[in-house]
Amino acid sequence: MSQKNETAVLVLALVITLGLVGVVFWWLARGSGIGIGSFDDNQSQQFAQSNGNTFNSVPNVPSGLFSYGGSTTWAPIRKVVDPVVQNDQHQFRLRYTDPTSGAPGSGSGIKMLLNNQLAFSQSSRSLEAGEYQLAKQEGFTLKEIPVAIDGIAIAVNPNLNIPGLTIAQIKDIYTSKITNWQQVGGANLPIIPYSRRPEEGGTVEFFVENILGKEKFGSTVRFIPTTTQALREVGNNKGGIYYASATEVVGQCVVKPLPIGRKSDQLVPPYKPPFVPLRECPQQRNQLNADALQSGEYPITRRLFVIVKQNSQSDQQAGEAYADLLLTDQGQELISKAGFVRIR
Repeated sequence: MSQKNETAVLVLALVITLGLVGVVFWWLARGSGIGIGSFDDNQSQQFAQSNGNTFNSVPNVPSGLFSYGGSTTWAPIRKVVDPVVQNDQHQFRLRYTDPTSGAPGSGSGIKMLLNNQLAFSQSSRSLEAGEYQLAKQEGFTLKEIPVAIDGIAIAVNPNLNIPGLTIAQIKDIYTSKITNWQQVGGANLPIIPYSRRPEEGGTVEFFVENILGKEKFGSTVRFIPTTTQALREVGNNKGGIYYASATEVVGQCVVKPLPIGRKSDQLVPPYKPPFVPLRECPQQRNQLNADALQSGEYPITRRLFVIVKQNSQSDQQAGEAYADLLLTDQGQELISKAGFVRIR
């Protein structure tokens, strides 16, 4: 055989050998889950699940039908999150339950939990000392698990022309010390403050505790059953003002959310600036100022809680599993989609 032919054979053998080595390496990498450059879809899903990032990765999710209820602020989260939970954890069936009497809210949900009507509840405020005591009398304890961040926004009529309000001014309006918009730089116009009643929701309880300093509402305050009705009243009344979850206010087309601050030169909007004029709504809506809420720059923020009954039974397992689901990356992303701020 000539030297030329010998060289050709050697080159061909080398190419075949390298090809076989490549095939073996590819097969081993595929079988062991080692990626080369990037993950395929299945590998990405396995990676996410192994790190507790999806609903499917959460362990110890119980089987059965579990009743829950509570805060009306949670409604957007329930609407977005719960169908996905039901799809990914088929055995964990959820049923939202209203109180048999009175309006739904954080307080009524906790009361129903204490009365063994719910497996767990949702709250827009922290547990109170009296609720811990009542649980102790029933032979168990309560635990609050924070899962999201919310802000309280102030809604006024779109035709009201003021730059914003300080927390002190908001308190004085709702304790009837300030009764005319002229007193805070607006037009000569009576202020009509609207609120839900204190016993009807965690948002009101939070407002009384943290803004009013536990003072009572003033004589000018008009009580109204629901946020929907209150926003409609403010939209129709130039002197109206109302407070609610920022999620319920910021994207509305009939009211204007006000910047607020601890001082008059520190006003921060609950919406992402610049403000989208309401004439462009609903084609364009204002979006939540999530960065300001998460950083604490926006001055009225709170956490949303899953309230768990610690009784070493299925109720405790259901409540803890629901909180665990919301604290996954998937749950936090859905909470953000619902208009609230991720807590992690």
